[in-house]
Amino acid sequence: MTDKTAQAEFIEIDGVRLECMFIGRPVPGRPTLVFLHEGLGCLSLWWQFPELLARQTGLTAFIYSRAGYGQSDPAPLPRPIAFMHQEAEVLARIMAHCSLGETILVGHSDGASIALIYTARTDNRNVQALVLEAPHVFTEPSGLDSIAQIAETYRATDTLRSKLIRHHGTNTDIAFRGWNDVWLHPEFRAWNIEAELPQIKVPMLIIQGETDAYGTWRQVEAIRQQSGGPVEAIGIPDCGHAPHREHPEVTLAAMADFIHKHRICKT
Repeated sequence: MTDKTAQAEFIEIDGVRLECMFIGRPVPGRPTLVFLHEGLGCLSLWWQFPELLARQTGLTAFIYSRAGYGQSDPAPLPRPIAFMHQEAEVLARIMAHCSLGETILVGHSDGASIALIYTARTDNRNVQALVLEAPHVFTEPSGLDSIAQIAETYRATDTLRSKLIRHHGTNTDIAFRGWNDVWLHPEFRAWNIEAELPQIKVPMLIIQGETDAYGTWRQVEAIRQQSGGPVEAIGIPDCGHAPHREHPEVTLAAMADFIHKHRICKT
């Protein structure tokens, strides 16, 4: 982050300290952008993107690292099959603790799926819109094969671990195993949250890399066909699993345009 006024801080949820950061502070009557990271992500791995989107929309941004990631407290392993549902419950407690009020959830990968689960809860009327990168609502054999391949890379070389340790520190192995092990668990092959989709009534933007190794356009079509609200989708050519890192300008423009179009930003 380059916003010199934005400083990482900690909140305690159910006895667990979570690393978080505000860019600005919540303003009554104006939604807050809440960023939910991917399976190997954390607060710092969003880089400058939350600040840029906050600036483009005139909205406050809130970013946090889930337990076991970044500088947050460790998480117990193994992760349960229903870990994303549990994280949606934690998100509800974070929302209340931080008095976030109305929100726009910006989720990436696992974070996008957590955003879908959270919004599907009938009592979560505070969500005004969803902005999702590479969401998944069911498992795909090709995605699981890619996750198995990255497990081999992690075990065989130190390259990936060295990159992750810069952001996760002592949580590095917990972050990797917590994500990788549960996705490769035989029972996780049946994981599916499509039944949640009809409960989601808010506008949604999906950004999908066309060369994403972890999910295909089938995920987008499932969400578009089954959601209870309007869904817009953008495919980015020559883009893998992280559009905001691989094609930041295209991704930023699409998100900002969507938020402006639905008049849920500062005017």
